[in-house]
Amino acid sequence: MLPRNRSNDPAPDAPARGERGSAALEFIVGGVVLLVPIVYLIVALGMIQAESLGVDSAARHVARSVATAEGAADADARAARVLAAIVAEYDIEPGAVDVDVACVGAEPVSCPAAGQTIRVTVTSRVTLPLVPPVLGLDRMAQVGVEATSVQKVSRYWGNGDAG
Repeated sequence: MLPRNRSNDPAPDAPARGERGSAALEFIVGGVVLLVPIVYLIVALGMIQAESLGVDSAARHVARSVATAEGAADADARAARVLAAIVAEYDIEPGAVDVDVACVGAEPVSCPAAGQTIRVTVTSRVTLPLVPPVLGLDRMAQVGVEATSVQKVSRYWGNGDAG
């Protein structure tokens, strides 16, 4: 038997010819492929959560301001001021906010009225980030956010005595 020439034999622990030097590249490509969608999801969910908190706050505070107002004119003015302050505070797009005030139960002659329960529903839309306005994609990539608050109107409402 002939002796083996160790200088020409590949080492037993050496990688095969096609597997050398690609670990760093695979790590970078794999990291980008996994990291970019996760970061986008975190940003999008953060935007939706911020809008949700703003809409919830708007519904609660508008309902309280209407229920504690002294009359219809005062209720409208207070609701408009509260809504404008919340839109500015939470950086909500003013054109995307819709407010609906309705009375719960039997339909009174006017709504809101003394002793009634009012329901304030505030809706808005969040456009997802990085969606271009080409072909209306930005309008299709919107998430609707809605909050409802119910408040009992004082039985002295409209009589000049807030209570």
